[in-house]
Amino acid sequence: MSMGMPEPGHVPVLLERILSTLGPAVEAPGSVYVDGTLGMGGHAEAMLEAFPGLRLIGLDRDTTALARSGRRLERFGDRVTLVHAIYDELPQVLERLGVPRIDAILFDLGVSSPQLDELARGFAYSYDAPLDMRMDQTRGITAADVVNTYAPGDLVRILREYGEERFAQRVVSAIVRERDKEPFTGTLRLADLVRTAIPAATRRSGGNPAKRTFQALRIEVNAELAVWERALPASLRALALHGRIAVLSYQSLEDKITKRVLADRTTDHTPPELPVPLPEMQPRFRLLTRGSEQASEDEITTNPRAASVRFRAAVRVRED
Repeated sequence: MSMGMPEPGHVPVLLERILSTLGPAVEAPGSVYVDGTLGMGGHAEAMLEAFPGLRLIGLDRDTTALARSGRRLERFGDRVTLVHAIYDELPQVLERLGVPRIDAILFDLGVSSPQLDELARGFAYSYDAPLDMRMDQTRGITAADVVNTYAPGDLVRILREYGEERFAQRVVSAIVRERDKEPFTGTLRLADLVRTAIPAATRRSGGNPAKRTFQALRIEVNAELAVWERALPASLRALALHGRIAVLSYQSLEDKITKRVLADRTTDHTPPELPVPLPEMQPRFRLLTRGSEQASEDEITTNPRAASVRFRAAVRVRED
C-alpha cells in the first residue's frame, strides 16, 4: 500500500494500528468514515487509499487545516466531504448531510504540528507570537483575553486542572502583578514570566516550564475538555452496529474522559442481585484495546509526537 508523501514534520500517529482497528468496519463499499479531527489529512488519506469503497466526512475547526487537507485529498473527488465544524457538532453535521449512521470514526486529539509551527497562532512558547491559541480563528476568546481579564481564582483553577501546574498560585500572582502594569499581548513575555515564577529546582527538569501553563490556556480557550465530554457520547450514538471508534489522546485529562465513557458503554449494568443479565442493561460496545496502548519505541524515534499518545478503541455490539 503506497502512502502519499507526508508533509515535512507531519507523520500520522499510529497509522498502521488505526488502519487495522477501523478496517473491519469500512470494508464494504459505501461505508461512511468520519475523521473528527482532520488536521493535515494524513490518517484520512491512508484510509481512503486502503479502502476504495469508503466515503470520508472530515471535520476540523481550523480553516487553515481544512484548506491544506482539502488540497491533499482533492484526488479522491466526491468520496470526500469536508466540514468546518468542531467535533461535538457531529450530530448536526450528519443530519445536514442526511447520514443517519456511520461505520467508523477517528479522533486524534493532539494539536496538529502546523498549529504549533505557525508563528502567528500563539501556541508556542519558544518564540514571540500574538497570545491567541484559538484553533478556530473565526470565533471565540483568545489566550490574551483569558490572561488579562480572568479573576485570579479562575486562573489558578485553570492552571491546576488543565495544566496540572503545582505552582499555579505563584504563576497567577506573577501574571496579575504584571498585567496590572501592562496587558499581555505576546507569548514570549508570558513564557518568561512563568519560567521565573517557578522555583529554580523544578525548572531544571521536565522541559520548558511554560508548557503546562500554555496547555491550560489552550484547553480553556478552545473549551477542549467540555467539547470532548459532549463529542465522545454523541459519536458513539452515531455508530452503526459493528461500527468502530478509535481515539488518540495526548494528555491525561482527555484520556481519563475517554476511559470513563468507554468503560461505562462496555459494562454490564445489570444489578448484581439479579440472577440473569437484563438485555437492556447489556453493554452496547466492546473494547478493542487492553487499557490504553502506547506507541512503539521505533515509532517514537521516527515520530516524536507519538511519545505521549494513548490509544483506545471500541466496537458497537448491540443497538441502543
